[in-house]
This record gives sequence, C-alpha cells and structure tokens, in this order.
Amino acid sequence: MADALGKRLERWLSAGVVDESTATRIRTFEESQSSSERLRWPVLLAVALGGLLLCAGVLLFVAAHWDELSPAWRFTLVLILVGAFPLAGALTEEKFPALSTTFYTIGTVCVGAGIFLTAQIFNLQEHWPSGILMWAIGALAGWLLLRHWTQVALLALLVPAWLAGEWEVRTQGFAVSNRLITEGLVLVAITYLSARTSQEDSYTRRALAWIGGLAVLPLSVWAFVEEREYWGWWWQNRTPVSLLLQITGWAVAICGALALAYVLRKNAAWTNAVAAIWVLVIGTFRGAHADTGKNLSIYAWNTLGPYFWAGIGALAMVGWGLFERRRERINLGVAGFALTVSIFYFSDVMDKLGRSASLIGLGVLFLLGGWMLERTRRHLVARVAGETP
Repeated sequence: MADALGKRLERWLSAGVVDESTATRIRTFEESQSSSERLRWPVLLAVALGGLLLCAGVLLFVAAHWDELSPAWRFTLVLILVGAFPLAGALTEEKFPALSTTFYTIGTVCVGAGIFLTAQIFNLQEHWPSGILMWAIGALAGWLLLRHWTQVALLALLVPAWLAGEWEVRTQGFAVSNRLITEGLVLVAITYLSARTSQEDSYTRRALAWIGGLAVLPLSVWAFVEEREYWGWWWQNRTPVSLLLQITGWAVAICGALALAYVLRKNAAWTNAVAAIWVLVIGTFRGAHADTGKNLSIYAWNTLGPYFWAGIGALAMVGWGLFERRRERINLGVAGFALTVSIFYFSDVMDKLGRSASLIGLGVLFLLGGWMLERTRRHLVARVAGETP
C-alpha cells in the first residue's frame, strides 16, 4: 500500500496535480491511518484459519447428519447456511472488517454447497457444470455488492472450473485430449500472475497474482506431460470432435484469457499475447512413442524439445520480471528453470549413468546448480529493487 501510494504521489507531483507540501500531508495522513488500522499478520492468520476450519466443520456436520434429516429439514438447513454467514458479516462489518470479510467469504462458499445439496435433495439430474456457473454468479454478485478481494478470488477459481467442466461434458466419448483445458488453464494462470503492475496494485490484484503464482508451475508441468503421454491408443475407435466445437473451445480458452489480460493491463497485455504463443507451442510436442518415422529431427524435437521450450519459458518469465520490475516473476522463472533441469536429469540422464555416477551427478547438480541459481536470483531481485533498470 505504501509503495503504491508513493508511486501515485510521484506521478501527481510530476504532472503538477499536487505540490510538495500537499503530497507530504497526504503521505503523513495515510501512514498514520495505516499504522492504526492495519492488522498484524497473526490476527489475519487466525481469522483466515478460523474461517477455513469453520467452513470445514459446518460441511462435515451437515454430511454426518444428512441421512438423519428429512428433505424439508435438509432444505431448511441449506437456507440457514446460505443466509447466516452473510448476516454475521453485515453485523460485524463496522467493528471488525476482517472478520466480516471472512463471514462473507464463508457465505459464498456455502452458496456452492447449497446449490449442489439442493440438487441432491430434489434429485435434479441436470448439467453439473451449471451448478458451478450458478456458484460463480453468486461470487460475482458478492463482489458487485461488497467489492471484497475474496469474492474475486473465488470467482477467479470458479469460472475456469466451469469452463473446464463444460468442455469435459461436451467432449465426453469423443477422440480429444485435454490439451485445450491444460493450455487454457496455463494461460489463465499467467494472466492472473500478471495482474500486478508497477502502476496498478490492490488487494484484488494481489489475490489474482497469488493464485496465478501458485498454479502456473504445476499447470505448466501438467501441460507438457499431457501432450507427451496422450498420443497413442486414445485416438483409436473414437469419433473426433466437430470442427465448430473445437473452434469455439479454443476461442474461449485463448481469447477469454487475453481479453482479461487487456482489462487488467491495457496496452501492456501484448506480453500476454507472447505468452499465449509459448503456451500454444506446447501442443506441438508428441511423446517419444508417437509415430515419427525415421525423421531424427522430429524425434529430437519430441524428446528434447519440451525441455528446451520449458527453459525458454522460464527465462522469458525472468525477463518479464526484469522488464516490469516484478520480483515474483523473477522468482518463478528461476524456480521453473531449476524444475526443468531437475526433470530432465531424472527423466533422460540419470537412467543412462551408473548408480554411483548418477548420485554424484545429482549431488553436483543440486549443490553447484542450486548455488548458481540462487546467486543469480538474488542479483536480479536486487537489480529490480534498486535503481538499476
């Protein structure tokens, strides 16, 4: 918050909107307000864990006594769960805003539970992704009414889950890989990660950046593994997906993520378009068992190409962090490069060496490579934090 305020004040001073004395008074006032109103991290941690435990406890209680309740009592219990927590949030909003936000968030979680429990009560055999869609609409309504970052975080998780569910249902039984889902989710994670910029920063953008940062590496590994392991028996004796459905799915997966990037980053979203190209190239790799004939170049591309392309992506993430002065992207890029080298060693090098040689090489890789990467990471982070561009 202080960094964002300082950057805004610098822009206002350079534009002549405020003078130096006014900027000093604004800075002094905001610092006094933040020091008196800001909660310390143990309090925030206690509130967050309390909310998670309360949510889990309520759901377990309902599950334990579900069979003992009549349909009328079940539906009544669902209504109580959906309405009680937002009411508690409204009652504590002025006295304890953090607790109020937690109650509102639990209420939105209970909306999803209420949707699926209601479907179970009345035996509604409907399109199950529609339940996730209604849950996402509830989170959207919560954000429009409250403007809490927690509602945006839930919405950011639910909308991709709904789209992935729609694709799974509509392509069930057809000859289709999970390429669209994996690559679409990777691109969405990159979009979330890039929500924070040097000009725009808020709790909402930080929540999106945390979600993207936690998801981008596992999803990227999944995307590479999915494409290498897919090709083979799965295509046999299955009807291919229609061209119209494929075009629609890819348009939603790629254009939706890029549209969100433009909303969040405006003209800076061109870097997300470059990231989309990197993601789409992942789908060109085939597993080593794929039929490549006697073309050694294609065989090398399918075996070594994924590691090369993953390393390019990691280095590009580091460069992106340097370009926009974002330390979290530098850290993720270095971690991605280390993960790529480790997977390459375990998958394609270690089994070709003897037992002792493989262990020695592994030790050298972890010690020397880890030291070099950490030294490089610290240098790059210090470069971003300092005055050097």
